[in-house]
Amino acid sequence: MKKWAFAAVLMCLVLALAACGSSTKDEKSNAASNDDTIKIENNFGVTSEDGKSTNTVKETVNVPKDAKKVVVFDMGYLDTLDALGLSDRVVGVPQQNIPAYLKQYKDSKYANVGGLKEPDFEKIAELNPDVIFISGRQASQFKEFNEIAPTVYVGIDTTNYMDSFKANTELAGKIFNKEDAVKTELAKVDDQIKELNEKATKANEKALIVLGTQGSLSAYGAGSRFGLIHDVFGFGQTDKKIEVSTHGQTVTSEYVYEKNPDVLFVIDRDSAIGEKSSVKKDLENELIKKTNAYKNGKIVYLNAETWYLAGGGIESVSQMVTDASAALK
Repeated sequence: MKKWAFAAVLMCLVLALAACGSSTKDEKSNAASNDDTIKIENNFGVTSEDGKSTNTVKETVNVPKDAKKVVVFDMGYLDTLDALGLSDRVVGVPQQNIPAYLKQYKDSKYANVGGLKEPDFEKIAELNPDVIFISGRQASQFKEFNEIAPTVYVGIDTTNYMDSFKANTELAGKIFNKEDAVKTELAKVDDQIKELNEKATKANEKALIVLGTQGSLSAYGAGSRFGLIHDVFGFGQTDKKIEVSTHGQTVTSEYVYEKNPDVLFVIDRDSAIGEKSSVKKDLENELIKKTNAYKNGKIVYLNAETWYLAGGGIESVSQMVTDASAALK
C-alpha cells in the first residue's frame, strides 16, 4: 500500500508540474496575443427610429495591430484610410453609397457588402475581416457586426467635432502604424481651419445652414450634424435657437426670409444620394431672393456627397474648409 501511495503522490506531482508549465505557456501566449492587438472601447448612443429614445452601447474589442483585411461602412473613415495609403487593406465597402471622389472603391476588387443601412452580413462573414469600421447609420446593428469581427464605432461627435475627428484619425494611425503620417495630415487641416476661422471671424457675417430634399428644408445650428461651420470654422449664427437633431429643424422659405442670413449654406441631399434634384430651383424663390445672402451672391452650395455622406475624413474635412471658404470670396 505504501508503494502504491508513493506512486500515486509522485504521479500527482508530475501532473501538477505539467499543469504549471502549460499555464505558464498559456500566459505567455496570451501576453504575446495582447501585444499584437489594440484594446478599443466602443461607447456610443443608438437613437431609436422615432428619435425619442437613446440606448448606450459599451463594448471593448481587441483589434489586430496592422490589420490586413478591413471592411469599412463609414465613408469618412474610408476617406481617411485612403489618404493614409491604406487602400490595399480594404476588402469590402457598401458600393452603392460611394462618393464620387472615392469612386475607385467601386472596383470589383473590393467586395460590395450591402447598403449603409442594409449590410450584407453573409458577404461580410465570407471576407473574414480583421476589423470592421461603422458609424451612426449602422450603430443599431453593432452586435451583428461584432459577431463577425472586432467592430469599431468611428462616428463623429458633432458636439465636439474636431476632437472626435482627430481621435478617430489617430486611432487609424495607431492600428496601422501610420502615426507620423497622421500628425502631418492633421497639421495641414489645422492650418486650413485656422486661416478660415480668422477670415470668418473678421467678416462677422451671420450664416444659416439648410439641407434641401424633395421640396422641403431643414435647418442646422451649432452642435448639429453640420454645425462645425459655426463651432469650428467661425461663422456666426443667424438663429441661435435651432434645435439640435440628426434630421435638423424643419423650416420654410418664410423662415429663411425672416432670419435674413448674410450667408446661406445649402446641402442638396437628393444629389448626394443620386436622385434627381430640384433643390436649387425650389430654394431660390422670390422670398429667398430678398435675403442678403442672395443679393450678395452668398448662397453657397456645399459639396453634397462630402457633407452628407463622408464627413469626418482627412480629405473630406479639408474639402469642407474649401467649400465654406467660398462664402468669403
